[in-house]
Amino acid sequence: MPIYLDDDQTLLRDTARDFVAEHAPVGHLRALRDANDATGFSRDLWKQFAELGFTGMLVPEADGGLGLGHVEAGLVLEEIGRNLSPSPFLSTAVAAVEALNGSAARERWYPGIIAGDAVAALALDEGRKFADAVALKAERSGNGFRLSGVKQFVTHGHVADLILVSARTAGSADDAEGITIFAIDSRAAGLDASPERLADSSIAARLTFADVQVDADAVIGEIDQGRTVLNRLLAAGRTGASAEMVGVAGGAADMTYSYLKERKQFGVTIGSFQALQHRAAHLYSEMEVARAAVLKAQQLLDAGTDATEAVAVAKAMAGLATTLAVQEGVQMHGGIGMTDEYDIGFYMKRARVLTEMFGDSNFLADQLAISAGY
Repeated sequence: MPIYLDDDQTLLRDTARDFVAEHAPVGHLRALRDANDATGFSRDLWKQFAELGFTGMLVPEADGGLGLGHVEAGLVLEEIGRNLSPSPFLSTAVAAVEALNGSAARERWYPGIIAGDAVAALALDEGRKFADAVALKAERSGNGFRLSGVKQFVTHGHVADLILVSARTAGSADDAEGITIFAIDSRAAGLDASPERLADSSIAARLTFADVQVDADAVIGEIDQGRTVLNRLLAAGRTGASAEMVGVAGGAADMTYSYLKERKQFGVTIGSFQALQHRAAHLYSEMEVARAAVLKAQQLLDAGTDATEAVAVAKAMAGLATTLAVQEGVQMHGGIGMTDEYDIGFYMKRARVLTEMFGDSNFLADQLAISAGY
């Protein structure tokens, strides 16, 4: 597979780059934060995403979408990351769309997602560095199930229309099997959301399920066999988060390179200092390696082949490269890099949240080691 973009993908990248930079630059994030916006993103901007077709990129053409792939979705996510644009694109148009694909529930939720009217949240995390343990219970009740338990770190969970939740229908919390994925209307009785603003000014919720009653139609995939759907969702989410991190790294690096060319000390630009040139070159090389790893994972997902290892490598490498980019960015900016009035700090905060999302670099490196027999 080529590790470059074709003409159509290049055109899409340029379109996304111009649109996001104009309508949702870093200043957009700052404005939402300073206004203490309770939603965490702009619904008007989400509708504009829909008008451009972005929200339906991964939806099959037979279901009214564009039928594109993870490579194309990643191009949009990279520009979202580059501009730190608050958006439900990753959770809704990528992870949720992938989880719903092929299920009966897609007929209910795809039209709203495509139109930009619906937002999805992923209720998967129960702590322990995104371990695979699922303890939230789903017990048989009438012709459906009754859900009880707690999920945390649910991005957009307080304003979402659709909640995708992993629940335990058989076995114990640490069992690989016995998991079922449910698509739940956020207005369901007994579902309570407690939103908290994260370090990057985004909002995530702690969801409490107190005997939430759902019917059998809410099940995605097979009962007790939800690991397949969950793995597909996580693969899409991790790859998408990796693409967004590459964008965050690129945005931070661009700011840093510009600063090196403009800031003067001792009568010369600091970019002429060899020590800083070496650090900038090292950052560039690490970012290119991460970008290639992410593209490889996207291509394997689009090809329908096993991408488990490639996805883990992409998320781990993107996490490491992005962490390097934002740390070097703050350090090379010096004292001003530590102030709130300068944007480089926003990149560090966003990188920290994305790194944790769906499992950090250490978690995924451990998963790779275990799969290799270590």
